[in-house]
Amino acid sequence: MTQTLGSIALLVRDYDEAIAYFTGGLGFDLLEDTDLGGGKRWVLVAPRGSGGTAILLARAATPEQTARVGDQTGGRVGFFLHTDDFRGDHRAMLARGVRFAEEPREEAYGTVAVFEDLYGNRWDLLQLKV
Repeated sequence: MTQTLGSIALLVRDYDEAIAYFTGGLGFDLLEDTDLGGGKRWVLVAPRGSGGTAILLARAATPEQTARVGDQTGGRVGFFLHTDDFRGDHRAMLARGVRFAEEPREEAYGTVAVFEDLYGNRWDLLQLKV
C-alpha cells in the first residue's frame, strides 16, 4: 500500500489575506480556490514547483478555532519549508517582508532560520545537508 500526505489544514482569519501572504510573501502557488457556499472556500497553496503536500487555508469558523489562529502548535515550530537555495530564498523572503525570528544558523542537519507567518505560526526555512 502506498500513502501520501495530500494536504494539511492551517487556520486563518481571512482567506484573501492568507492567500496574499502565502503567494506574495512566501512565493507559493495558489493551486485551488473553490467556493463551497455559505462563506466557505477550499483554498490550497503550495511552494512553487512542489509536487508534494499542499496547505489547506481553513478560515476559522468558531470562537475556539479563532483562538488558535497563529498558535496551532503551542509556540513551537510546526511547519518546515525545505529549500535547495537557503541564501537565495532567505534574501527573497526578507525582501517580501517575511519576519524572521532569528538569524540563519548552521546545524548538524543543515542551514535553518525560524520565521513567523502573518498570524505568528513558527516555521523553519531549512536547507538539509546532503
